[in-house]
Amino acid sequence: MEMIETARRVLQIESDAVLALMPRLNGDFTKAVKAILGCQGRLIVTGMGKSGLICQKIAATMASTGTPALFLHPAEGIHGYLGMMTKADVVLAVSNSGETEEICRILPVIKRMGLPLIGMAGNPKSALAQASDIFLDISVAEEACPLGLAPTASTTATLAMGDALAVVLLQERGFRAEDFALFHPGGALGKKLLLRVEDLMHTASAIPLVASGTLLREALFEITNKQLGVTGVINASDELIGVFTDGDLRRVMEAGLDNLQKPIDEAMNKTPKRILQRNLAAKALQVMETHTITSLFVFSDETSKVPVGILHLHDLLRAGVV
Repeated sequence: MEMIETARRVLQIESDAVLALMPRLNGDFTKAVKAILGCQGRLIVTGMGKSGLICQKIAATMASTGTPALFLHPAEGIHGYLGMMTKADVVLAVSNSGETEEICRILPVIKRMGLPLIGMAGNPKSALAQASDIFLDISVAEEACPLGLAPTASTTATLAMGDALAVVLLQERGFRAEDFALFHPGGALGKKLLLRVEDLMHTASAIPLVASGTLLREALFEITNKQLGVTGVINASDELIGVFTDGDLRRVMEAGLDNLQKPIDEAMNKTPKRILQRNLAAKALQVMETHTITSLFVFSDETSKVPVGILHLHDLLRAGVV
């Protein structure tokens, strides 16, 4: 129980540290948001040690939510990496003490270049706080570390303040889920929000289709050849009037092989489900799941009755949409 109690104490201290930030969200926070929104270059985020690790996360979150951002290691900065900064940038410098040597050594260069400086520190009277154009107070009452040495509550508060900035900026930019997906094309979210039906569908001669009046035994060859477990049925104007699946075929055969001599019109589903080619692949998956089907014929627009493609559940699986 002692271990659990210690863990609870840590979580309590860190949650208190985050909640204590709320009354400090004042005019300076608004100024910080406006400075970053007005930035013509990038947000340069810099910090040393544990603060530096949090800064990397802040920069990554900013970059993936519409705010161009880079992490600058201050120790590397004083050895030439300050060259990554341009006069169009805004700098966000983080130091719990506000007196970190490497941060303090790059402050004169930042000021000389005339870059807006947003400081985040736990000491409002520190060198960083005094040098900053905009200051965000991230001080904590105590660290969760019982020795009061390892940055714990302070890094949590820093991360939370960085997230608050990122989310407000995201909202102010009108950033959408589609925009987020654009920066994450390799992730599951990107696939669900970027891939459209037209990117995955089978087209032209790969679409399984038979004419109205085709005998079921002949339709069987089309289902087998196209390997999608389904065929559409079209009229003389190439309009889709029905669909027949391998499941339908099994039911027909169970009723007697003689039924294979019947026209497909007598056994087809006359109200096939449809999807538009511009729809997200994720929507196609939703339709399939709702109606317990594995394929959808694709159309160019709401009024069209001539299919331009077909999408199978396996296509969604291969693309990682499922």
